[in-house]
Amino acid sequence: MSLPERLAILDVETTGANPARDRVTEIAILRVERGEVVARWAALVNPGMHIPRMIQDLIGITDDMVADAPSFAELADQVRTLLDGCVFVAHNARFDYGFLRNEFARLGQSFEAPVLCTVKLSRALYPEHHRHGLDALIVRHGLQCDARHRALGDSEALWRFIGLVVDAFPAETLGKAAAKAMKAPPRPSGLPDGALEGMPTSPGVYLLYGEEDRLLYVGRAASLRARVMDHLGGAERGGKDAALARDARRIEWRETAGELSATLLEHELIGRLRPLHNRQSEGGEAFALRLLAGRKRPPVVQRVRLAGTDPTTWEDLYGVFRQRREADRLLREFAQLYGLCLRRLGLESGGGACQAVHVGRCAGVCTGRETPEAHDERLARALEVLKPRVWPWPGAVVVREHCEESGRAASHLIDRWCLLGSAQTSEQLESLLESPPAPSFDADLQRILQRWLADPVRAAAVVPVAAR
Repeated sequence: MSLPERLAILDVETTGANPARDRVTEIAILRVERGEVVARWAALVNPGMHIPRMIQDLIGITDDMVADAPSFAELADQVRTLLDGCVFVAHNARFDYGFLRNEFARLGQSFEAPVLCTVKLSRALYPEHHRHGLDALIVRHGLQCDARHRALGDSEALWRFIGLVVDAFPAETLGKAAAKAMKAPPRPSGLPDGALEGMPTSPGVYLLYGEEDRLLYVGRAASLRARVMDHLGGAERGGKDAALARDARRIEWRETAGELSATLLEHELIGRLRPLHNRQSEGGEAFALRLLAGRKRPPVVQRVRLAGTDPTTWEDLYGVFRQRREADRLLREFAQLYGLCLRRLGLESGGGACQAVHVGRCAGVCTGRETPEAHDERLARALEVLKPRVWPWPGAVVVREHCEESGRAASHLIDRWCLLGSAQTSEQLESLLESPPAPSFDADLQRILQRWLADPVRAAAVVPVAAR
């Protein structure tokens, strides 16, 4: 038992990472039969669309180079002949396989083939290593690659890797690793092949769309590909994951400079786009409590709206609540613990004695047995535990993030748990620092930033604006 006898070692270059939207710009195929290359073929492909500048810079294929190249429709028969009867072999194979399937589908043709992924093959044979990208394999095994990021160059490097492992491992070991590498992972049936494999491993946000392009879900991830594969591969777990795996038809993603950037973007997109399966925020209704001490007539607890206000203007406020029942429940607990009057707290209407006074839970401010001043002093002591968390810096701070994999960078200007703005360049940051907006409170952002900055390592890395 060893590798299959007929292999088609393939690589495609494309206009992007989404097989449902992007197109092939170059394709190379090495047809291998019984360990010998019997056909070596490569061609540029006119994608019928603009190649983004970032892709042109990465792979070196420009719009001018493909302007006179044949379309995939003109090459389809030759591609199918070269692949006929072979196991489809590629690095991160489902990505290349998905692009070919979609190219054939645009012509009204189906394409099916068994798939062997050399990333999985490397993982199975070399589990002691953590990195199995093509660059890592080239360096680790000293593989020759005459043209990295060009289809034929990458295909030749894969053929050298296959030759190396055939010589290095017994046939039985190699056969078991190949069988493992050919096992298809669980995936949503409605998403095009290669859609998940085309995702980057960098941090970011993903958006899942269903029928009629309705937005189903927005999520964040430290590694987009790993998170979404786990998320949508969990249909057997039932619940929301199963519904998403069943209903997803399209996926988009946006890379970010780090996990905080991803969390902030996720919050913004959920609030603006209101996906079907995301829990919707109630932060816009946030309010705090203010004690009107010494007031003769109840209630002495006032609800003060917080959303959009400047925390520097807050005076004598307690707590942050998103729902009235949340505040009422806490006040009832205080009433029971400290002998407070439900009527004076505004939790019971009417005049005269409150219900709690009859069972000895109210000290009697509603019947004249206690002065309002004594009652409110006790209430003030209870409310002290709800004092807003003190901002630990003298003013605004900058939180910087950088993703080595994508090269993205971001700087976030934060003051009193409010996000004042974000910048992707040093020039944008300087402009933001020169005229920062006033803090505008958002309860959900407060929670996000408090959790993030509660980590001592993260907190130690922030840069106070005053220190700059």
